[in-house]
Formats: sequence, C-alpha cells, structure tokens
Amino acid sequence: MLRQQDVGHRIVVRRIVGIREGRPLFSDALGELVELSETHLTIATAQGRVRVPLAEVHRAKRVPPTRRPTASAVVELELAADEAWPAPVRGRLGDWLLRSADGWTGRANSALPVGDPDRPLPAAVDAIERWYAGRGQPAMVNTPLPLAVPVGAELDARGWTARPLTLVQTVPLTTLRAAVPPPGPADRAPRPGRAGSAGDPPPEIRDAGRHGPAGRPAPQTHDAGRHGPAGAPAAQTHDAGRHGPAGGPAVVLAVAPSEEWLAVAAGRKGGLPDSARHILTAVSQVRFAQVYADGVLVATGRGTVTGQGRWLGLSLIEVAPPARRQGLAARVIRALADWGAAEGATHAFLQVEQRNTEAVSLYRKLGFTTHHTYLTRVAPPT
Repeated sequence: MLRQQDVGHRIVVRRIVGIREGRPLFSDALGELVELSETHLTIATAQGRVRVPLAEVHRAKRVPPTRRPTASAVVELELAADEAWPAPVRGRLGDWLLRSADGWTGRANSALPVGDPDRPLPAAVDAIERWYAGRGQPAMVNTPLPLAVPVGAELDARGWTARPLTLVQTVPLTTLRAAVPPPGPADRAPRPGRAGSAGDPPPEIRDAGRHGPAGRPAPQTHDAGRHGPAGAPAAQTHDAGRHGPAGGPAVVLAVAPSEEWLAVAAGRKGGLPDSARHILTAVSQVRFAQVYADGVLVATGRGTVTGQGRWLGLSLIEVAPPARRQGLAARVIRALADWGAAEGATHAFLQVEQRNTEAVSLYRKLGFTTHHTYLTRVAPPT
C-alpha cells in the first residue's frame, strides 16, 4: 500500500468500480500521487485529477517515471543548483566539486561527483576524505541518482551512511505562473504597515528598487534592483513581487536580505555563520522575498537565476505558523517566478526532502515534478 513518502511520485492504482455477477469490476489509474489522506488519495492523470476513496483501492504501488533524464541534463541542473548555493571554500577533483561552508547545510559542505574525477573511483573517495579531514569536517558526498550509482556503491562498501532522500523538482515557468493567479489591482496598492519597521515595504512607492539614496528617484532603468552587490540595502525592492489575492499582504522582493529575513533563515537552518551569508548573497542574480502583515514578517523566500540564465532556483520558502494555509507560500513563489521570467529564466527548480510531504504536496499542485533525486552520504567516524 502507499505511504506519505510516495506523494509526488508516479503510481498506478487499481480500484473496485462495481460488482457484476458477484465478481468485482476493476479500473486502473496512472499518474502522479498528489494527496494521500486517511480516507482517500488523489492522482493527477493525463485526463485530469482522480479522487479515489481508500475503501475502493484494490492495489496501489509506485511505478518508474515515464523517462529518466539524461546524464547531461542531471549534470546541467546540478551545476546550476551549485551556482545558486555557492560554498565559499571550493576545490576540484578533476570535474568533481569539493565544497565547504563551516558546516552550514549539507549542500554547501559536500562533494558533488559529476563528471570525471581524473583518477580511479577508490582513489577519488580517498582524496575526498583527506580534503574534508584537513578542514576538520566530516566527509560528505551528494550523490545524484541514478547518475552517481557507482559512487554510491563505493560508499556503501566503506560504511558511509545516508541522510533522507532529497527530490530535485522542476517545472516550466509558464506552468508555474499559470498555477498561481496573477495579482489583482488591489495588490499593487501600498500596504499599511508599522512606520519605520525594518524591511517593511516603503509606503506609496510602486517600485522601491528604482529609487536612490534618501528616497530620491534614480535614473529610469529597467530594474535598479539589479545593481548593488551582496550587502546592498534591502530597501531596494522589485515591485513585480507585490502579489496576492485582493486584500492580501504584498510580496516584496529585495536585492539583499533584511536582518529579520536572516533571522528566519537562521531559525530554520540552525544559526547563520559568515559562510551562510556568503551562500545567500554571493549570486549575481538573486532576490529575497518577504511578506509583512501588520508590521510582522510572516513569509520569506529566495530566488536565484543561474545555469546560463535558464534556471530559477527557489529556496528557503518559509511561512510563520500563524500565517500558514493562507496561500502565502504560493504568492511568494509566484512573485519570484515573475521576477525569474523577467530575467529570462524558462524553468524553475527546487530541492525538497521526500519526507516533507506537506511541501511536496504544495509543489505538486504548482506543477513541479521530480527531475531526479540525490542522497547526501556521510563518512563513518574515524
């Protein structure tokens, strides 16, 4: 029978649709599992969504995807994701990447084995172990599957453990933007807020990113928010992010994170060393989404454009518990999708743990499908 871990994957369901001459009649449905509750499951099929009561399910199981991505497609996306989450300390082992960031997140503190390590596989793993030992860190390797199956087999033989499976999911930006309604006229109006609050949208400013010091208008440019390296004032915002249903709080995109935004990221990731600030801001095309309600930061997100401008990367989508189930995460994603599309990106990607079924369900409703998966492997203690 299916489990919550199967949400977001392709499944086949055989259901009982009737009885004829004392024998059950069956019907099969094939598609992506969107929802699994205590009473029913929902499948997105080629003909539309099908809601099946569990009492009618005769058999159900996960099946392989229609086709696997090519090795080159996996490498392209993995390199775009690395560019979007840049570790400050980096090394190379042939084509393989070695990354370190004071232990902040597995992605930035693990080797990425794509391409040729320019030596036999056992010697490559030996070199990884030495590199991380020299930095006083446990050796870790991100193994994209199925591309890095041979690497995984070598790590298995050495007793390396694995963290929970991560899904790398993608969607065309046209599909993603169509899944979330565009903003209405009311959403572009200034939102009331606590005067002077750090990170609040400036009142009566349609596009704060087009303003210079002391509120003086800057020269007319396409997006002044593109200027300013990491650490530029968070008040430079891009108004394409003011999204939401009528009367909802606006989403504002900033070129740098506010201290309140950083505090949310620190709470989610367990601290915020200098390396973390580098990872978050050292991307040339990046935006930090924030939503305020009554002067309180209630939702955040981060978007990057990498991979030669093709990929919008979404990360750190977070909604405060009291503000959940109001569509804020979808609004944040739509705002970042609009920005990414304006920058020329054509597809979006994100990385989510398979066990995070609530997030997987949301992303599935927005059109995301699993491109490939990866395991973060951890060397045994020495």
